Amino acid sequence: MKIVDNDELLGVLQGFNPWWRGSALSAPEFRRLAFYACRKYASDPNLRRAILISGPRRVGKTTVLMQTVEELIRGGAAPKSILYLSLDHPILKLAGLSEVLRAYHEFMQPEDAPAHLLLDEIQYAPDWETEIKLLIDHKPQYKIVATGSASVLHRQKLAESGVGRWVTVHMPTLSFYEFMQIRGEDAPGVQTDLRPSDLSTLTVGDRVALASRFTRVLPSFQRYLLVGGFPETAKQEDISLSQRLLREDIVERVLKRDMTALFGVRNVNDLERLFIYLCRNTGGIIAHQPCAAALGSSTATVANHLAMLEQANLIYRLPPASTTGKRILKARNKYYLVDAALRNAVLLKGEDIFSNSTEMGCIVETTVLRHVFAYHYRDNPTISYWRNSSTQHEVDIIVESPAYLIPFEVKYKEAASLGLDSGLAEYSRAMSIPRAFLVTKNAEDFGPLSLTGLTTEFMRVPAHILIYLLGQAERLLWV
Repeated sequence: MKIVDNDELLGVLQGFNPWWRGSALSAPEFRRLAFYACRKYASDPNLRRAILISGPRRVGKTTVLMQTVEELIRGGAAPKSILYLSLDHPILKLAGLSEVLRAYHEFMQPEDAPAHLLLDEIQYAPDWETEIKLLIDHKPQYKIVATGSASVLHRQKLAESGVGRWVTVHMPTLSFYEFMQIRGEDAPGVQTDLRPSDLSTLTVGDRVALASRFTRVLPSFQRYLLVGGFPETAKQEDISLSQRLLREDIVERVLKRDMTALFGVRNVNDLERLFIYLCRNTGGIIAHQPCAAALGSSTATVANHLAMLEQANLIYRLPPASTTGKRILKARNKYYLVDAALRNAVLLKGEDIFSNSTEMGCIVETTVLRHVFAYHYRDNPTISYWRNSSTQHEVDIIVESPAYLIPFEVKYKEAASLGLDSGLAEYSRAMSIPRAFLVTKNAEDFGPLSLTGLTTEFMRVPAHILIYLLGQAERLLWV
């Protein structure tokens, strides 16, 4: 016996797919990088895999699917060959994916005809990993693009059931480059293929001219640090409204609804208090026992909730790096929010943060990590931090792949100096680093620096320039 009858199910499908009736779509013109990545993968005839767009809530994943529909129809695809489903809809959850597809093929599109399946919030479909595996293996006529706000928490399940059947497109919040584009603000007018790695080749005059062109983006940069990279709130002029929307979307919906539905969280209050703790300590080392003591919780609960927040694309976790090649047994991880605006929204931080050097250092470091992570994502690098337990010297961010090892130290303050006794110098000496980045505040702190006895080239780069160039260079990978 069917739980949902055909008429009810078809009514939901037709509501989700207005192009079947000839209705035009009006998806936003601005395209995130994930759109181009999906298009590139989908157009590869040799790639027999589903495409998974993974990112936090409200970063525009559904918009990418709607833009994909528009492009497919413009390219000549039959409208009824395109099926969009939002799998958190109660009727679709009740019916199940296999029953939905059966109805689609019975009434809309023959089963053996080519079809584009656009599956939104796929984590809400029961046993979706197995369902998609079977479709990939036995239905070559399907092109599948799926989205998930949880970073396929199901990574372990995905590894078991989906080996060779998925390609993941990471979709973070807007980069600073995208933030300026979506707001229609004037670009600094630099060459579009300029990468941070190219800065060391510039002459003194070139760097002065570059810094001068970037002066105009400083107000936008400050706004970006305050309201962050969520598309809906990025375009809002009312900062208090932007922050209220973020609190409603993240704290109310993700923590209190999504986390309960996806992870079975029982004590939402403990989870919410941990998230607020992380907002206050983003970029800090979070040891389970002291954190649990501060929150009146257990170490097991803290450990479990941290893992869930990471899987829900709300935080980044950085393990400690070693200069000896030995694994650190008692690893103390650092945790960062995926966007500094979450911290500002939850803690009700306004423009007063700009006069607080400690606040700004924390926010800029979080923002640098977001851009470094997104730019290097395709290389699947290890991103970590380093600390000498004896001297307490530290390097904020280290990006490592088989091809490179790049440390970043963030010193967002006046007169960002670098000495031989600094953590960046100590780590660079120990690891024979060819190039390291010192992220600064002022345009005057821009250019290469050498230290006596070290072969490392230390490139000082103002944060607003580095972050913009990372976002711009990221587009070169796809567009």
